[in-house]
Amino acid sequence: MESSPRSSVIIIGAGVSGLSAAKVLAENGIEDLLIFEASDRIGGRIRKEKFGDVSVELGAGWIAGVGGKESNPVWEIASKLGIRTCFSDYSNARYNIYDRSGRIFPSGIAADSYNKAVDSALQKLKGLESNNVEDATDRTDCSLSPKAPIELAIDFILHDFEMAGKLHDSFLLSPAWMLRKAFLFFHTEVEPISTYVDFGEREFLVADERGFEYLLYKMAEEFLFTSEGQILDNRLKLNKVVRELQHSRNGVTVKTEDGCVYEADYVILSASIGVLQSDLIFFRPPLPRWKTEAIEKCDVMVYTKIFLKFPYRFWPCGPGKEFFIYAHERRGYYTFWQQMENAYPGSNILVVTLTNDESKRVESQSDEETLKEAMVVLRDMFGPEIPNATDVLVPRWWNNRPQLDAYSLPVNTQVKDSMAMCMVDTLQVFETGKTVVEEIRRDERRNEKQSQNFLIEPLLALTLTQADAVSSLHKCDVPTQLYLSGKLGIPEAIL
Repeated sequence: MESSPRSSVIIIGAGVSGLSAAKVLAENGIEDLLIFEASDRIGGRIRKEKFGDVSVELGAGWIAGVGGKESNPVWEIASKLGIRTCFSDYSNARYNIYDRSGRIFPSGIAADSYNKAVDSALQKLKGLESNNVEDATDRTDCSLSPKAPIELAIDFILHDFEMAGKLHDSFLLSPAWMLRKAFLFFHTEVEPISTYVDFGEREFLVADERGFEYLLYKMAEEFLFTSEGQILDNRLKLNKVVRELQHSRNGVTVKTEDGCVYEADYVILSASIGVLQSDLIFFRPPLPRWKTEAIEKCDVMVYTKIFLKFPYRFWPCGPGKEFFIYAHERRGYYTFWQQMENAYPGSNILVVTLTNDESKRVESQSDEETLKEAMVVLRDMFGPEIPNATDVLVPRWWNNRPQLDAYSLPVNTQVKDSMAMCMVDTLQVFETGKTVVEEIRRDERRNEKQSQNFLIEPLLALTLTQADAVSSLHKCDVPTQLYLSGKLGIPEAIL
């Protein structure tokens, strides 16, 4: 079994989270670190792929929260690097809802269905104000439950398009977000959540041939050795699958699938919730019950963008036509569509978004079957004479071993505590990196060789404010205190 010299810090995961933490460590002079990534690339759920003649984003694709009183740091980075983006206007989607015969629903009917959906969400929120889940359920009038195809379509958009939340178990987080999407899609006077008040209501699609991942590569260049756009630094270990973490007061031991053993003083674990809920990583000794319960309470979301290429455009284009909706008796069945002409003129590409059960179903079948289903839907909307797609691209996040989900959020916290969905990890793990730096500095000052090393809580600092000073607490007590006080509101691993 191969072993390597001891490192100060091992970071597991080279997505936005892991790289952000590594950057902070390097900026503070802690360069004795290793970064393990289970796949053959950096970026995590940020991934581009060539499709037709353009680069499309299989995962994170939008910069959400732009134009507000505070500047979104992700937007600042993208602007500095000259990343090409395209404004996404959801407000006209209500005018583009098709039934199975190809007719567009009158705006009045769409408005009535929307009002019904919002009334249902408000009833749930009233129940949540008393922190009573059963009350939230009881308050929802059965008559308000979506039944007609247009109601099911609008309900899907408000609940699932952003959250990918299951209707029966996601209402702890979805109603507030649902009202936020009502503001975007239907341009109503519903108050948006605080994140979007701060950063702004505008959302921009990344439409750059270099891809969203270009931001990560430029960030990596600041602390990893690169040449001609390639990361050549041997501190980044690709295709390195971690299978076991042994942790004690003397540090951590990391064992990988290829038989290597690594030791470090600290470890930052930025694996996805899907991975943490699986048996891929074994903890020795086992994590305490409060940590495993917190992990299990996080809802794993599956979100699939299916890309279709056509020989020519047959769908409406122009202002207010970027998004359109398909109303079907089956909730979430090829419901939400986007045409890419705004982002890539002349590309003749359509994108349809599926979530959760529909995503898993599609991932388990062949691309040919998926293409056949999608073409039936498109012919329902635009007629039998439309051409067949010449190509299809179906991402498979659910079956991707290093991911096992598309994104995740805890079901027991307010969504308003999250920022900019597409790259929410970035700021949080900057704080994680700072936490590790501070701890290392304290250990250096104490000059104790047997210092009480521990498994770092990834993203813990997200929920802390200036008033939440924790300097008086021992480092091992911080996560426990936050958990017991109900302040754990993080969209990634709780370890």
